[in-house]
Amino acid sequence: MKQLNWAILGPGGIASEFATAVRQADGRIYAVGSRNLDRARAFAEKHQIEKAFGNYDEMLKDPRIDVVYLSTPHSNHYEYLLKCLENNKHVLCEKAITVSSDQLNPVIQLAKEKNLIVAEAMTIYHMPLYRKLKDIIDSGKIGRVKMIHVSFGSLKPYDVNSRFFNMNLAGGALLDIGTYALSFTRYFLASQPDEILTTVKPFETGVDEQSGIILKNPDNEMAVITLTMRAKLPKRGIVTGDKGYITVDNFPRADRAAITYPDGSVETIKAGETTKAMVYEFNDMNAMIQGERSDMALPLSAGVMAIMTDVRKQWGIRYPFE
Repeated sequence: MKQLNWAILGPGGIASEFATAVRQADGRIYAVGSRNLDRARAFAEKHQIEKAFGNYDEMLKDPRIDVVYLSTPHSNHYEYLLKCLENNKHVLCEKAITVSSDQLNPVIQLAKEKNLIVAEAMTIYHMPLYRKLKDIIDSGKIGRVKMIHVSFGSLKPYDVNSRFFNMNLAGGALLDIGTYALSFTRYFLASQPDEILTTVKPFETGVDEQSGIILKNPDNEMAVITLTMRAKLPKRGIVTGDKGYITVDNFPRADRAAITYPDGSVETIKAGETTKAMVYEFNDMNAMIQGERSDMALPLSAGVMAIMTDVRKQWGIRYPFE
C-alpha cells in the first residue's frame, strides 16, 4: 500500500490523539494547519510533522497533501469539507460530519464528481467488534432483529458559555453524543427509518439538553434512543432478536459484547482493541482511498444525518448560521 501524505486541519485535543494513532499505524502526517501559526508549529514539533501552516487555504493548496483529517468544531465542517474537496483532497472528518443533510448532500455530490473519498471519523463504523457483531446477526444467531435500545448521558458542567451549549457552535446533545447513539442504531437496522417520533427538553441557551427518539423502519424494526447532556447515563446499546439479545457497554469504542440467550446463558464476544479506535479509522480511510475497501461508512453517515435533520425540524431547533 502506498504511503499517503496526511494533513491535520485544526490541531486540537482530538487531533493530537489522532496524530499519535497515525504513528502507531506507521503512517505519515506531512502537514498541520491552524489559524495561528505558533499553534501549528507547536503541534508539528510535538508530533514530528514536517510542515506547519498558519492559514488553512495555504495548506490546502499544497500539492503533496493527499488526505486531510478535519477536526475543527462541527459547526464549520461544511465550509472546510468543501474547501478540501475543491483542492482535490480526500477527507476524514470528525463527527458530526456536518450539522444537517442540507450541508452533507452537496459534500457527497462534490466528492462523487471529483472521485474523492469523504468519510466520518465515527469509531462505530471502523471497530472490528461491530463487523463481527454484524456477521453474527446476519448468521441468524439472535434471530430476526426486533428492537434496538441505546442510551448515552454525558454530565457536562453547567456553563452557558461552553461550546456544548452554544447555539452558534451547533451545541446540544444530538450532534455531540447523539451522533454516536444513532450511528450504533443505523449500523444494525436493516433499512433507513421512515417513521420518527421525538420530544426534547431544551437547555436555557436553546440547544437540546435531553431527548427521546423513537424510530421505525419499513422492516418493522424499532429503536429507542435516550440522550442527555446534564445527567449521567450508561453508554449502552442493545440489539434484540427473537433468539437472544446483544449488549454493548461503552459502545463508542467497544471491543467486547455479550449475547444473552432465552435460557439465561451469556456468550462473550471480543474483537479489536479499544485503544486502537483511531488506528482502525486511519487504516480504513487509507484502504478506501487506495481501492482496497468499499466505502460503506458515508451512506450510514448520510442516513444518520437525515434522522438528526428530521429530529431537529420536529423540535424547532435551528442554528443561527443555517
